[in-house]
Amino acid sequence: MTVIKMQGDKRRWQLENWLQKTFQDKTLKCEPASSDASFRRYFRIVKSGKCYVVMDAPPDKEDCEPFVRVAQTLRSHEIQAPKIFHRSEEDGFLVLSDFGSICYLDELTSKTVDKLYRDAIEVLHKMHQIQAKDDCLPSYNDELLSSEMGLFKSWFLEQLLDLSLSDVETKGLENTQAKLSKSATEQPQVFVHRDYHSRNLMVTAENNPGVIDFQDAVYGPLTYDLVSLLRDCYLSWPDEKVYAWLDAFLAERKARGFADDFDSSQFYMWFDWMGVQRHMKAVGIFSRLLIRDGKSNYLQDIPRTLNYISQACCRYQALAPLSELIENHNINERMKQVLLEKGLA
Repeated sequence: MTVIKMQGDKRRWQLENWLQKTFQDKTLKCEPASSDASFRRYFRIVKSGKCYVVMDAPPDKEDCEPFVRVAQTLRSHEIQAPKIFHRSEEDGFLVLSDFGSICYLDELTSKTVDKLYRDAIEVLHKMHQIQAKDDCLPSYNDELLSSEMGLFKSWFLEQLLDLSLSDVETKGLENTQAKLSKSATEQPQVFVHRDYHSRNLMVTAENNPGVIDFQDAVYGPLTYDLVSLLRDCYLSWPDEKVYAWLDAFLAERKARGFADDFDSSQFYMWFDWMGVQRHMKAVGIFSRLLIRDGKSNYLQDIPRTLNYISQACCRYQALAPLSELIENHNINERMKQVLLEKGLA
């Protein structure tokens, strides 16, 4: 643990030294702003009365190039991504515009949600105008989709819950994942932020929202970012509201001239199945954050995310093997016990 602390202190010293040279101000110091589920850290500095956010992305663990490239693409489509004022990609340092400290999660209530989501979905319509060639986006292909779903079994079922599946259960899970992957790849393919939820949308006075954490963007399923937003792992909304927002999304696509060749029932199924894929991935990641990285603060979000999976699977017979696995192994009760043992229940 001592070595990690010393390395962290060394990075901070290197960062402040770089900032002082960049801004030609030897008194400049940075203060912690936030961290995320990756190895990135964020700081805030004030120079001549103006606030900036500074990203520290260790180059041996993170690559700044996709962030820079996607930020430029988003801004060229009138989406409020951070402006990059200074950068040292070899060091993993970026100086960015500051959107403040209020994210959607802080402000979402039954009274504010319609307005905030309307703004967020307007941004999605703009994103869906971006072509893969505009940003050389990688494809959200079968291999990547399957790899993400595999986190559910390897990190959640096997490592966090210490479960061993039978051959029949393993085969049923694999078949279900194959169906989910097929559903994702048959959808219209668009720009996908890939983590478009309430913690990555900042409330801003103008051109709301400010969009962050987009470096993993891909060219993939139409419904993916909608699922991230409307079936958020950090808060939930009644089904009737969710499907009303989906109807409004489709109506706006039609008004914008998109020539969609699918009906609303097909779209709902794509959305539901996309949610199962994403939430399997999220449960696996939340488990990995505890086991590999020692971060327990995402464990409390697993029950909500698991509930999304169970509810969606109960609507479709084709997804029954997954819902039966969750029920037969009392997964929800096992998860409650984990939370009790960690003092989080």
